[in-house]
Amino acid sequence: MTELTLREASAKTSARLEWMLVGLGILALLVAPFLIYPIFLMKMLCFALFACAFNLLLGYTGLLSFGHATFFGGAAYFTAHAVKVWGWPPEAGILLGMAGAALLGLVMGFFAIRRQGIYFAMITLALSQMFFFFCVQSPFTQGEDGIQGVPRGMLLGVLDLNVSLNMYYFVLAVFLIGVFAIWRIVKSPFGMILR
Repeated sequence: MTELTLREASAKTSARLEWMLVGLGILALLVAPFLIYPIFLMKMLCFALFACAFNLLLGYTGLLSFGHATFFGGAAYFTAHAVKVWGWPPEAGILLGMAGAALLGLVMGFFAIRRQGIYFAMITLALSQMFFFFCVQSPFTQGEDGIQGVPRGMLLGVLDLNVSLNMYYFVLAVFLIGVFAIWRIVKSPFGMILR
Protein backbone atom coordinates (compact mmCIF):
# COMPACT_ATOMS: atom_id res chain seq x y z
CA MET A 1 0.00 0.00 0.00
CA THR A 2 1.17 3.47 -0.77
CA GLU A 3 1.20 6.31 1.72
CA LEU A 4 -1.71 8.00 -0.08
CA THR A 5 -3.84 4.85 0.15
CA LEU A 6 -3.07 4.54 3.87
CA ARG A 7 -4.07 8.16 4.41
CA GLU A 8 -7.34 7.65 2.54
CA ALA A 9 -8.13 4.51 4.54
CA SER A 10 -7.32 6.32 7.78
CA ALA A 11 -9.56 9.25 6.82
CA LYS A 12 -12.45 6.88 5.97
CA THR A 13 -12.04 5.04 9.27
CA SER A 14 -11.91 8.33 11.16
CA ALA A 15 -15.06 9.60 9.41
CA ARG A 16 -16.86 6.32 10.14
CA LEU A 17 -15.86 6.53 13.80
CA GLU A 18 -17.09 10.14 14.03
CA TRP A 19 -20.50 9.20 12.58
CA MET A 20 -20.74 6.20 14.91
CA LEU A 21 -20.08 8.47 17.90
CA VAL A 22 -22.69 10.95 16.67
CA GLY A 23 -25.18 8.11 16.31
CA LEU A 24 -24.40 6.83 19.81
CA GLY A 25 -24.79 10.35 21.20
CA ILE A 26 -28.20 10.76 19.56
CA LEU A 27 -29.25 7.33 20.82
CA ALA A 28 -28.16 8.31 24.34
CA LEU A 29 -30.21 11.53 24.08
CA LEU A 30 -33.25 9.54 22.93
CA VAL A 31 -33.02 7.20 25.94
CA ALA A 32 -31.94 9.84 28.49
CA PRO A 33 -35.40 11.09 29.62
CA PHE A 34 -36.20 7.60 30.89
CA LEU A 35 -33.15 7.73 33.17
CA ILE A 36 -32.78 11.42 34.07
CA TYR A 37 -35.33 14.12 34.95
CA PRO A 38 -36.56 15.50 31.56
CA ILE A 39 -36.78 19.14 32.74
CA PHE A 40 -33.09 19.04 33.68
CA LEU A 41 -32.23 17.53 30.29
CA MET A 42 -34.22 20.23 28.47
CA LYS A 43 -32.31 22.96 30.28
CA MET A 44 -29.06 21.16 29.50
CA LEU A 45 -29.92 21.02 25.78
CA CYS A 46 -30.88 24.71 25.71
CA PHE A 47 -27.59 25.74 27.30
CA ALA A 48 -25.64 23.34 25.07
CA LEU A 49 -27.13 24.98 21.98
CA PHE A 50 -26.33 28.39 23.50
CA ALA A 51 -22.71 27.24 23.96
CA CYS A 52 -22.52 25.95 20.37
CA ALA A 53 -23.71 29.30 19.04
CA PHE A 54 -21.24 31.14 21.26
CA ASN A 55 -18.46 28.85 20.03
CA LEU A 56 -19.39 29.65 16.43
CA LEU A 57 -18.90 33.35 17.09
CA LEU A 58 -15.84 33.20 19.35
CA GLY A 59 -14.18 30.02 18.13
CA TYR A 60 -14.53 30.60 14.40
CA THR A 61 -14.70 34.36 13.96
CA GLY A 62 -12.70 35.40 17.01
CA LEU A 63 -15.35 37.90 18.10
CA LEU A 64 -15.95 38.00 21.84
CA SER A 65 -19.58 38.96 22.24
CA PHE A 66 -21.48 39.41 25.48
CA GLY A 67 -24.73 39.76 23.54
CA HIS A 68 -25.72 36.10 23.33
CA ALA A 69 -27.60 36.15 26.61
CA THR A 70 -29.57 39.14 25.34
CA PHE A 71 -30.82 37.21 22.33
CA PHE A 72 -31.42 34.07 24.39
CA GLY A 73 -33.35 35.91 27.10
CA GLY A 74 -35.09 38.27 24.68
CA ALA A 75 -36.45 35.37 22.63
CA ALA A 76 -37.62 33.68 25.82
CA TYR A 77 -39.41 36.82 27.02
CA PHE A 78 -41.08 37.45 23.65
CA THR A 79 -42.22 33.83 23.38
CA ALA A 80 -43.45 33.59 26.97
CA HIS A 81 -45.36 36.88 26.78
CA ALA A 82 -47.00 35.99 23.48
CA VAL A 83 -48.11 32.56 24.69
CA LYS A 84 -49.19 33.53 28.21
CA VAL A 85 -50.58 37.05 27.88
CA TRP A 86 -51.75 37.16 24.28
CA GLY A 87 -52.81 33.50 24.16
CA TRP A 88 -50.86 32.67 21.01
CA PRO A 89 -50.19 29.02 20.09
CA PRO A 90 -46.66 27.79 20.88
CA GLU A 91 -45.43 27.78 17.29
CA ALA A 92 -46.50 31.42 16.77
CA GLY A 93 -44.84 32.38 20.07
CA ILE A 94 -41.63 30.65 19.02
CA LEU A 95 -41.63 32.46 15.68
CA LEU A 96 -42.18 35.78 17.49
CA GLY A 97 -39.29 34.94 19.83
CA MET A 98 -37.03 34.22 16.87
CA ALA A 99 -38.06 37.45 15.14
CA GLY A 100 -37.57 39.41 18.37
CA ALA A 101 -34.08 37.95 18.88
CA ALA A 102 -33.22 38.75 15.26
CA LEU A 103 -34.42 42.33 15.76
CA LEU A 104 -32.32 42.65 18.93
CA GLY A 105 -29.36 41.29 16.96
CA LEU A 106 -29.94 43.82 14.21
CA VAL A 107 -30.03 46.71 16.68
CA MET A 108 -26.98 45.51 18.62
CA GLY A 109 -25.14 44.71 15.42
CA PHE A 110 -25.76 48.21 14.10
CA PHE A 111 -23.78 49.63 17.01
CA ALA A 112 -21.18 46.90 17.49
CA ILE A 113 -20.27 45.57 14.03
CA ARG A 114 -18.05 48.51 13.12
CA ARG A 115 -15.71 47.74 16.01
CA GLN A 116 -13.21 44.96 16.62
CA GLY A 117 -11.43 43.41 19.55
CA ILE A 118 -12.03 44.80 23.00
CA TYR A 119 -14.22 47.62 21.64
CA PHE A 120 -16.63 45.11 20.11
CA ALA A 121 -16.75 43.16 23.38
CA MET A 122 -17.34 46.29 25.48
CA ILE A 123 -20.13 47.58 23.23
CA THR A 124 -21.91 44.21 23.34
CA LEU A 125 -21.45 44.13 27.11
CA ALA A 126 -22.89 47.64 27.50
CA LEU A 127 -25.88 46.89 25.28
CA SER A 128 -26.50 43.59 27.08
CA GLN A 129 -26.45 45.33 30.44
CA MET A 130 -28.88 47.95 29.18
CA PHE A 131 -31.23 45.18 28.06
CA PHE A 132 -30.79 43.36 31.39
CA PHE A 133 -31.70 46.42 33.47
CA PHE A 134 -34.63 47.19 31.18
CA CYS A 135 -35.93 43.63 31.69
CA VAL A 136 -35.44 43.68 35.47
CA GLN A 137 -37.40 46.94 35.83
CA SER A 138 -40.09 46.28 33.22
CA PRO A 139 -43.58 45.07 34.16
CA PHE A 140 -43.64 43.30 30.77
CA THR A 141 -41.08 40.78 32.07
CA GLN A 142 -42.37 40.76 35.67
CA GLY A 143 -38.98 41.91 36.95
CA GLU A 144 -36.68 39.52 38.76
CA ASP A 145 -39.44 36.90 39.08
CA GLY A 146 -39.69 36.43 35.33
CA ILE A 147 -42.77 35.23 33.51
CA GLN A 148 -44.13 32.29 35.49
CA GLY A 149 -46.64 29.63 34.50
CA VAL A 150 -46.29 29.84 30.72
CA PRO A 151 -48.69 27.33 29.16
CA ARG A 152 -47.04 24.83 26.83
CA GLY A 153 -50.13 24.10 24.74
CA MET A 154 -50.38 21.87 21.69
CA LEU A 155 -47.70 22.01 19.00
CA LEU A 156 -49.35 22.18 15.57
CA GLY A 157 -52.53 20.97 17.25
CA VAL A 158 -51.09 17.45 17.46
CA LEU A 159 -48.33 17.19 20.06
CA ASP A 160 -49.32 17.92 23.68
CA LEU A 161 -46.33 19.80 25.11
CA ASN A 162 -47.77 19.58 28.63
CA VAL A 163 -46.41 16.03 28.71
CA SER A 164 -42.76 16.40 29.75
CA LEU A 165 -41.61 13.56 27.49
CA ASN A 166 -43.18 15.22 24.42
CA MET A 167 -41.65 18.55 25.39
CA TYR A 168 -38.25 16.90 25.81
CA TYR A 169 -38.35 15.37 22.33
CA PHE A 170 -39.42 18.73 20.86
CA VAL A 171 -36.48 20.45 22.58
CA LEU A 172 -34.18 17.63 21.41
CA ALA A 173 -35.36 18.12 17.81
CA VAL A 174 -34.70 21.88 18.02
CA PHE A 175 -31.27 21.16 19.53
CA LEU A 176 -30.33 18.68 16.80
CA ILE A 177 -31.53 21.03 14.05
CA GLY A 178 -29.52 23.88 15.60
CA VAL A 179 -26.35 21.80 15.94
CA PHE A 180 -26.75 20.54 12.37
CA ALA A 181 -27.19 24.12 11.11
CA ILE A 182 -24.04 25.24 12.94
CA TRP A 183 -22.14 22.22 11.57
CA ARG A 184 -23.29 23.05 8.02
CA ILE A 185 -22.23 26.68 8.44
CA VAL A 186 -18.78 25.64 9.64
CA LYS A 187 -18.32 23.15 6.78
CA SER A 188 -19.64 25.52 4.08
CA PRO A 189 -17.56 27.94 1.99
CA PHE A 190 -19.07 30.75 4.09
CA GLY A 191 -17.80 29.00 7.22
CA MET A 192 -14.31 28.78 5.74
CA ILE A 193 -14.39 32.55 5.21
CA LEU A 194 -15.32 33.08 8.88
CA ARG A 195 -12.09 31.48 10.05
